[in-house]
Amino acid sequence: MKVKHLFAKIHLWMGLITFPIVFFVCITGTIIVFADEIIELSAGKHRYVKEVRDEKVAIETILDNLKREYPNRRIPSYMVAYRAPERSIRFNSYDPQKGLRMIYVDPYSGKILKDDGTINFFYVTAHLHSSFMWHGPGEYIVDISIIVFIILLITGLILWWPKTWSKKHLKGAFTIKWNVSFKRLNHNFHSVFGFYTLALALILGLTGLIIAFKPLAATTTDLLGGNSKTPWEATYPSFQPEIKDNYPINKIIEKTLNQFTDKDQLQIFTYFLSRESGIIPVKATKNVNLKSTTELDFIVFNRYTGEKLDIGDEAVLTEQIKNLFWTLHMGSWGLLGKIITFIGGLVISLMPLTGFYIWWQKHKASKRAKAKFSTIN
Repeated sequence: MKVKHLFAKIHLWMGLITFPIVFFVCITGTIIVFADEIIELSAGKHRYVKEVRDEKVAIETILDNLKREYPNRRIPSYMVAYRAPERSIRFNSYDPQKGLRMIYVDPYSGKILKDDGTINFFYVTAHLHSSFMWHGPGEYIVDISIIVFIILLITGLILWWPKTWSKKHLKGAFTIKWNVSFKRLNHNFHSVFGFYTLALALILGLTGLIIAFKPLAATTTDLLGGNSKTPWEATYPSFQPEIKDNYPINKIIEKTLNQFTDKDQLQIFTYFLSRESGIIPVKATKNVNLKSTTELDFIVFNRYTGEKLDIGDEAVLTEQIKNLFWTLHMGSWGLLGKIITFIGGLVISLMPLTGFYIWWQKHKASKRAKAKFSTIN
């Protein structure tokens, strides 16, 4: 009982110190869960072209057109191409004044269909989630709070653990009595739903730590069979500035779709065209999400010859492991995963608030008791 009392003190004071931060990080993370679906809805009809033709405009020409249309923006860091011929292609683009944008383009005519800023809301929310938009100090505050959050989960489980596994104690541990006072209902909610969301909270917390701390990410990647040192990058072809023309990206898209016949979308990292690099990396996937992809395959092409580079299975596995961290953290393992993560995220967000309310009620009761004792004496 002394040990359990110690854990209760740890749970209480760590929770009190960090509850506003934990609440903010949890609720902003929950807001992002359905970002992909909302961005798709925002694009609306511009996700599709009006006419499917035999020939497509060169991606390089489209990139040049985007540069002329938006001269103050950076080169799109990536583009998404689709197997479905009626789909438009989309580029993410950063505007110094307007923030992150999604540009939808007709691949047959090269016409810009929509310049959509919906993604910027989630971009800002994601940075609030990870650092309060305060690069450096904000990241450390969030990261330390995540560690505290994981300690709270472990101590919370110890405190929740039934005294005995009798029917009476099990019922109290796993069910909520609704016809009680709000104070008691709040306590039951914190305890019971805290247990039911424990596994999800641990997954979100641990993957958040892995993403935040590069040494931890590297160690975890290596333990899962990848290689965080990425030795294959040393074999990549070097940048050749004397070669002015790259291998056509449309042909790279065609090659990749032909190789991965089960994949519907390609994420092509176009920012490599502005780097001193001799490669074009491509992710073949079922679905490109904000920070992850579904059923990922990874392929790298020679920028000048279009040759597929032999990077080995270890390189592909490493990318899949990195993608797994984000998939688990964002809940993007299908619609069910997003629903579970969203609902669970809302409940987890309430844990700091219900915990604070429990302490506040006890604090007020203690003050009343002291005042009454003082009056009697």
